[in-house]
Amino acid sequence: VVMKKIHSLSVLASFFKISFIGLILSPLLYVKGVDIESIIKGECGSSVILIKKSILLTQKEAKAIEAKAHMKLHSKIIRLYLANRGEKIVCYGVILSRTVRTKKSAVLYMIDPRGRIKAIEILAFSEPPEFKPKEKWIKTLKGKKINDPLRVNRDIPTISGATLSARNVTEGARLALAIFDI
Repeated sequence: VVMKKIHSLSVLASFFKISFIGLILSPLLYVKGVDIESIIKGECGSSVILIKKSILLTQKEAKAIEAKAHMKLHSKIIRLYLANRGEKIVCYGVILSRTVRTKKSAVLYMIDPRGRIKAIEILAFSEPPEFKPKEKWIKTLKGKKINDPLRVNRDIPTISGATLSARNVTEGARLALAIFDI
């Protein structure tokens, strides 16, 4: 009986944790005027069929992703999009919500089937606009794969006055590529 109550409490706690995280992330993932489907179709082809998934990573998967990305994963809940053409996946989309300085941002990383960054789109950015990375800088990450060095101020140029934003997008790219790889 005690074990059943402990298990029930554990399930309830997990539910509330997932619900709480969802409440925190939902404003960032559904920003007014942002059409994620159109963004992915614009990069991966208008004829693709999108499958949207929310995945709760196991402890083992989370640790493997952290080891591969060489950084901590802040949430075990992953929003994933699969862009299919027929039976073939032609593009993957991973949305990550992370804190830049003190406020959240949400970034969509599109990855081709070979595991290379196809495109990156900033969906939400709550910091002052002058800290937001420009499109030209974001394109420096295009074509990068998990084994490529992805470190701001070493392999990736920094952005004057927006170093934390550049680091946020670059670290997110490492996480998205590790999620794809795992």
